[in-house]
Amino acid sequence: MSQVNFQAMNDAELRLYFLENRQDRAACQAYLDRFSQRPKSIIASPSDPDFDAKIQAAIRQKLEASRSSQPTNKTVERTE
Repeated sequence: MSQVNFQAMNDAELRLYFLENRQDRAACQAYLDRFSQRPKSIIASPSDPDFDAKIQAAIRQKLEASRSSQPTNKTVERTE
């Protein structure tokens, strides 16, 4: 069996490989290692009076970023 180079895979490729090869412990470890090494940002602490507003703003920001990074499926109507 050949060795898989997880380092050469981007995040989407590694995720897909792991989902298709769930029994591969090395793939699981590579996936977990990659995401555990990412910097984590603190949005708000539970005692923050604006906790709800900050969480909702962060969710909206993530959704907008996700939408803008997805290709659009525009259909073009044909006129004759």
